[in-house]
Amino acid sequence: MIMDFVTGAALLLALCYLQAINVRACQGRPWLLRLSSGLLFGVICLVGMWLPIAPHEGVFFDARTAVLSMAALFGGAWVALLAGLIAAAGRLWLGGIGMYVGVANVILPLLMGLAMRALVQRGRLPLNALSLWLFGVLLHLGVLLVLSALPAEHYQRILTYLALPSLLVLPLAGVMLGLLLKDIGQRQHTERDLQFSEARLRAIAGALPDLLMVLDEDGRYLEVIAPDPQLLRLPVGALLGKRLHEVLALSQAESLLAFVRLTLSSNAPQVTEYRMQTLAGLRLFEAHARRLDVTLEGRAAVVMIIRDITERSLAEEELRIAAIAFETQQGMFITDASSHILRVNQAFCRITGYQPDDVIGQHTRLLSSGQQGVEFYRQMWQSIHQHGSWQGEIWNRRKSGEVFPEWLSISAVRATDGRVSHYVASLSDISERKEAEQQIRHLAFYDPLTGLPNRRLLLDRLQQAMAHSAQSGQYGALMFLDLDNFKNINDLYGHQAGDQLLLQAAGRLSALVRSSEAVARLGGDEFVLMLEQLGGQADQAASRAEQLGGQILHSLSQPYSLLGQPLHSSVSIGVVLFLGNHESVDELFKRADLSMYEAKHAGKNALRFFDPQMQAVVSTRLRLQEEMRQGLREGHFILHYQAQVEEGCGVVGAEALLRWQHPQQGLLGPAAFIPLAERSGLIQALDGLVLRQACLQLARWQAQGGALARLSLAVNLSAVMLYQPGFVEDLQALLEETGAAAQLLKLEITESLLLDDMAAASQRMNALRQMGIRFSIDDFGTGYSSMAYLQKLPLDQLKIDQSFIRELPGNPSSLAIVRATCAMAQSLGLQVIAEGVETPAQRQVLLDSGCRHFQGYLFARPVPVEQFEALLAAQ
Repeated sequence: MIMDFVTGAALLLALCYLQAINVRACQGRPWLLRLSSGLLFGVICLVGMWLPIAPHEGVFFDARTAVLSMAALFGGAWVALLAGLIAAAGRLWLGGIGMYVGVANVILPLLMGLAMRALVQRGRLPLNALSLWLFGVLLHLGVLLVLSALPAEHYQRILTYLALPSLLVLPLAGVMLGLLLKDIGQRQHTERDLQFSEARLRAIAGALPDLLMVLDEDGRYLEVIAPDPQLLRLPVGALLGKRLHEVLALSQAESLLAFVRLTLSSNAPQVTEYRMQTLAGLRLFEAHARRLDVTLEGRAAVVMIIRDITERSLAEEELRIAAIAFETQQGMFITDASSHILRVNQAFCRITGYQPDDVIGQHTRLLSSGQQGVEFYRQMWQSIHQHGSWQGEIWNRRKSGEVFPEWLSISAVRATDGRVSHYVASLSDISERKEAEQQIRHLAFYDPLTGLPNRRLLLDRLQQAMAHSAQSGQYGALMFLDLDNFKNINDLYGHQAGDQLLLQAAGRLSALVRSSEAVARLGGDEFVLMLEQLGGQADQAASRAEQLGGQILHSLSQPYSLLGQPLHSSVSIGVVLFLGNHESVDELFKRADLSMYEAKHAGKNALRFFDPQMQAVVSTRLRLQEEMRQGLREGHFILHYQAQVEEGCGVVGAEALLRWQHPQQGLLGPAAFIPLAERSGLIQALDGLVLRQACLQLARWQAQGGALARLSLAVNLSAVMLYQPGFVEDLQALLEETGAAAQLLKLEITESLLLDDMAAASQRMNALRQMGIRFSIDDFGTGYSSMAYLQKLPLDQLKIDQSFIRELPGNPSSLAIVRATCAMAQSLGLQVIAEGVETPAQRQVLLDSGCRHFQGYLFARPVPVEQFEALLAAQ
């Protein structure tokens, strides 16, 4: 029997040899390699089946499991599929009572090989002898398990004869085959990388315009790459193997050989220039050389990159000559003492359009545009006479008649006797700079999308309007406009549709205002109208502003044509009147903004004037907001705990409820500060505080042991916190820091929060669930309440809202909702808890409906932690 296994191992060696040949033959043709590899592995399996181990008639056992698993591991899915089809067909052809089991043992190694391939490719499993051996043992244990499908007498015989050899020999054969195939693959990659590297280097060298030469320490040409053979002394074939002295003149050969040896003796690159007679004539070369890190044919060598700098040298010489002739990028001209032009450069011709013959001998007034007066030229010449130079901005005229701005510098050249003999002038066309400055000025004061004045220009005009109002005694008005539902249109139809809506709205507003009035865009979907001269009486001014506001409401509520389809929008307008400059500009903006938000709250598409009572509400809100910040700093926010009870078990958990110990107002519930915290952005800080205190309390209860250590703790979570970037990682770090058990922490989330972004909520909840955290839907029944979204989320509990509990048992609708909720939860395998349970009758109705978890005043009120622990101890 062992010899049969040895025969199988020999087949594996033959497979490796043939696969190595196959890899070389199919190099560069991956599809052919996959096809031939699949055929090769399949044929080897067939050969193995022709020389099988047959412990019983109709039952065949061979090394194909190792072959097929390695086909999948090293060849991938296509190779595995082809080899598996061949092996399966062969096994079916052989027949016997183990035919279908044999096919299963074809599929098993393929699947396990592909699985191991995926683990190796993802870096989760190393590919070495140990992993291959463990894989082989697991594979053949699986094979023996599959063989258990045979009749018991046959399976017992197989175990007797094949179990030990298959677990000893075939895994080792798989290790041998895997390591050999790995070596073949690594060699293939190495050879391909070397070929690619060599081809890339040759391509790079061939693409360079420079010569590349490798010379040894004796000056022998070992390698020559010449994009232009005309730059060589001899053809490339004639140079290879020759020494410098055989190709160049003695002095030149000695000079280059000395340069080669200098490079060999130095670790730094060397540079030299030399002239040489080539097939293209006498050329000037610049050679950069560096010592090679390896020896070639046992000799040290250098690599030289040689560039033909003949044209560059000539160009540099021409540039030196041109510099003398003042050929710069700036236009230049020279005049005599009487301002007649003597010489111009090419830049002058390019800028002015004049050719040298057009201007030489002409007076410089030829260039004058006529836009500068006599006084300008008097001051210019006065500066030249006094200081010897002048520079500044001037408008001149091109040959075409076009007037353009230029920066002109004039210097006087004096003879030895001190008299002015010439004037040298340089000029630059600054048209583009002037246009850019104009664009910058426009962007500084106008909205780039609509072309309307922006905030900066509006503020300037508003200050002027307030000053005029103070002088004239007439009222003005500031109207703050915000497009309704703009965000929805922008999100649904894209930014292009949003921009079109803004442009059309701006056009309608501009058509409604007088020239003395201003319409501006502040940004986003916000516009501002400034009205002046509305009359000397407040009621008269308000009437005129309201009349215009009505026109705006009507105009902006008409359909818009966006992306070829009609869409509707509207506008909310806030108005504040002003007389003189008694209020600051910022105060007017705040009042108009407040009025606009009142219009929004009134149902949108409305106009509201500023009411001083609004300011009082805002001031109160701002004061409370600052007190909240102070409370966060000074630790005025504390947690109270309300027991959560299970029927027949007593207190099984608690909900952490935030309270504000206000220095003046006493203990405040969440209704007094949570809405403001959400509007002001403080909700995130409050959520973080609650989570930290809750985790610390859980950790303390765990440390105390007993019943406290088993309590779960529910914490309400806001939308801001759930969708905050990094929330999952931050909460994990908090649990690790405090030592709180994640499985005892329960996060309560409202339905409306989930519907804002179901995909993001689901992703984050699943990540938290993997940590052990549990979830409860808070206020269930007041929102969407769909079984579809409940099935998508990792929920543990539904909390029935207290608004339904309060009306039990007398309200049939509430009772129906409670029963439906309990039935839905039971069908989904979720726990149900009712909040706000205050009477025994309510408790009994809930029990009859299938709810066994309660929270409410019937059991306990929210209390500080000491009282809560005392309550638990009394229980």
